[in-house]
Amino acid sequence: MEHDYGDVTVPAEGERIEVDDDGELIVPDEPIIPILFGDGVGKDVSPAAKRVLDTAAELTGRTVHWMRIYGGETARERYDENLPEDTVNAIREFRVAIKGPMTTPVGSGYRSLNVALRKKLDLYANVRPTYYLNGVPSPVSEPEQMDMVTFRENTEDVYAGIEWEAGSDDVSRVRDFVETRMGYEGAIHEGDVGIGIKPISEFGTKRLVRRAIDYALEHDREYVTLVHKGNIMKYTEAAFRDWGYEVAREEYGTEVITEDTLWEEQDGEVPDGTVVVNDRIADNMLQQLLTRTDEYDILATPNLNGDYLSDAAGAQVGGLGVAPGANFGTGLCLAEPVHGSAPKYAGQDKVNPTALMLSGRIMFEFLGWNDAADLIRDSIEDTIASKKVTYDLARHLDDAEKLSTSEFAETVVETMKTDGDN
Repeated sequence: MEHDYGDVTVPAEGERIEVDDDGELIVPDEPIIPILFGDGVGKDVSPAAKRVLDTAAELTGRTVHWMRIYGGETARERYDENLPEDTVNAIREFRVAIKGPMTTPVGSGYRSLNVALRKKLDLYANVRPTYYLNGVPSPVSEPEQMDMVTFRENTEDVYAGIEWEAGSDDVSRVRDFVETRMGYEGAIHEGDVGIGIKPISEFGTKRLVRRAIDYALEHDREYVTLVHKGNIMKYTEAAFRDWGYEVAREEYGTEVITEDTLWEEQDGEVPDGTVVVNDRIADNMLQQLLTRTDEYDILATPNLNGDYLSDAAGAQVGGLGVAPGANFGTGLCLAEPVHGSAPKYAGQDKVNPTALMLSGRIMFEFLGWNDAADLIRDSIEDTIASKKVTYDLARHLDDAEKLSTSEFAETVVETMKTDGDN
């Protein structure tokens, strides 16, 4: 049933994205897409990304009709709350949306709005592609070896938010339950101690791993690596590994093999059209990102591991300023950059909008607009390769032309128009 959005304007033109009986998107050439600018530097990068996305759509024969929605600071001004139902309902009903960063206070204040959106909409897969753009300065010698996609479970693990504050009555009750009723005497230190629970479920794990394997098969990737700390956490992270292998073994037949099978039966050669599922301990995986970068395609991880790994991977290709991401549910996509709101730079027209532009690229790929998506990436790469960059990259390059956020966007647009004509 259509939601009444009150004073939020639904575009008079354009059409909704729908889903057919098989769960496939029905995408019009002029879709209505909600956009949330976000907090801090969101007010700078979101208009810049919107400009680039509009141009890519137009050059490929389409038009996006944007529906402005609100969260964080802008929602408090308009609704006197951080995450209004108008925003949640708009993303749910229009199915595909994009947002800038929103502020998450450390240690106090309201709960993360990003996490709240993911849970309310059951956006269970946080997908973060990490790849190198020619010309981006990098701290490693061969950044082009990085071409990896992290599938990070988005609703469980420590991000489920189940914790109790040190000194509270709740902590006393939890300690008593664990030590007295569960029999783990002395397991929790005396004195002030905060306690948290990290749930990892079979259901949540399997649908995340299933999505990662499907992506690998659809995009001709050879490996899906389950990353966990199962040597220590036997019933959560080791279970994540075991449930992941169950999906591979029980649902994919000969399309998916394990690493053992690869070496015992295939002599290390991956058969065409086949995906190899293996697993790595999280701390080992962090160092293999550097030492064996080109051996990894797709990572499937619990929430916290995925956060660490995707940021570390992003550092190898230039940092979070160029790190895109998106959240996926059943027939839903909410694109967003990996970086935060960086409030000290807000309104300065300074920061790099590439991450949000490339997040829009993921959104366009979800719509099936691969030509527009490729145009976005190619034009950004050509612009950076010509050393026309924002301050974060300019400080590491000789003879670079330092551009503002909006100037960089306009340069990408002009490059895109030239590339489109060619």
